[in-house]
Amino acid sequence: MDMITRMFVAAREYQRGQTMTEYALILAAVAVVVFLGYQTMGTTIKSVLTSVDAQL
Repeated sequence: MDMITRMFVAAREYQRGQTMTEYALILAAVAVVVFLGYQTMGTTIKSVLTSVDAQL
């Protein structure tokens, strides 16, 4: 019975590590998308913020 318990605990730990890796990959993908969006729309965002600042 002790062996079964150890195997169960080991399986749970493996899944926890796998989930952490998946979260890291998702975070990296989101960071890349945000960076590319900023590079694409950076000047547009800057002009909009300048316009809002001027109107205030």
